[in-house]
Amino acid sequence: MNLDLRELTQLAPIFRELFKGFHVSRRDPELYAQLSTFQDAYRALFRALGFELVCDTRGFYYFVPEQAAAQVNKTAQRLSLFTFILVEHLADQGRDPISVLDGGSLGRDELPALLEKYRDLFGQAEVQTPEELEEKIMRRMTHLGFAHEENGIYRFLAPMHRFLDVCLSVQQDRDLAASLHSALPLPTPVLVENEPDVPTGDPLDLTPFEETEEQALARAIEQEQQEIDA
Repeated sequence: MNLDLRELTQLAPIFRELFKGFHVSRRDPELYAQLSTFQDAYRALFRALGFELVCDTRGFYYFVPEQAAAQVNKTAQRLSLFTFILVEHLADQGRDPISVLDGGSLGRDELPALLEKYRDLFGQAEVQTPEELEEKIMRRMTHLGFAHEENGIYRFLAPMHRFLDVCLSVQQDRDLAASLHSALPLPTPVLVENEPDVPTGDPLDLTPFEETEEQALARAIEQEQQEIDA
C-alpha cells in the first residue's frame, strides 16, 4: 500500500496522543475525523512502527503494541478495579451502571462515600483518601480519554466500554456460577503487589514505551518513505 504522507495532516498529534495511551474519541473531533477518513493509511503506518491501531465500533481509537505479555500495569489495574467497584455501587443504588458509564456522569462529591464503602478494595490500589482517589484514578481517567471533568462533574466517554466489557464478563461468570450452584470463586480484580509499571502487550496496558515518540515517529516515516521510493 502506497501512502501519501501529505494526506495525514494530523499525524504528529495523533501519534503523540495514542503513544502516551490516550483514547481518541468523538470528543476529539479533528483527530477523530482524520483517523476515520484515513484509517487504513494510519493503520499501515503504525503497524510498520510496531503498533496495532484499534478502532472500536463504539467510537474510539487506541494503540495495542504487537509484543504480547501476560502482565497488566498498575494504572490499568486501578482503573479496572474502580470500574468494577462503581458498577456494583451503582447497582446497589438502583442506578443502571451502563447508562452511567456510557455517557453518564459522577460528581466529585460522591467520591468520599464511595471510598468509605469500598475502603478495603481501594486499599489494594493504594488509595486511602478522596484526594488519592482523584489523583490516582479520576485524573488518570481524564488524562487517558476515558472521562472528562468539568466543574466537579466527571462525565464518562465511549472508551469506558473497554473496562465495562471486563466487568460484564465477570458478572456473567458470577451469574453462571450462581445458576449452577457452583462453589467456584467469584472474582474481584486484585492488584499485583510490587509490580512495576512496565510496558506490556495487554490491551489495557496504558504505559508509554521506552522509545521516545519523536524517535518512533521519525523511524516510522523514514521506513514508509523508503518503501514508497523503492
